[in-house]
Amino acid sequence: MNQVPLSHILFVSTALFFIGMYGLFTRRNMITMLMSVELILNSVNINFIAFNKYLYPEKLEGVFFSLFIIAIAAAEAAVAIAIIINLYRNLRSIDVEDANEMKF
Repeated sequence: MNQVPLSHILFVSTALFFIGMYGLFTRRNMITMLMSVELILNSVNINFIAFNKYLYPEKLEGVFFSLFIIAIAAAEAAVAIAIIINLYRNLRSIDVEDANEMKF
């Protein structure tokens, strides 16, 4: 079976990254912004795996970095969902424009 060229994998990763950036900068819904950040992190994971496979196929550093990023993304998503739920309880909206004031 033929291997997929590195340029194709990097194109997919770049597309995911810019779709995530577009979603992050154009949406006002906090849930959509969180999903966009997850897309960006997944594009980084694809880069780590691709470069690890093509540069050092006998080592697993890229896989370990990707697992670490997945763990960090899961923790980040849990904290972000908790913040979004708390904001929704207080403001009855998850729009970024409505959450302009920090309270302690």
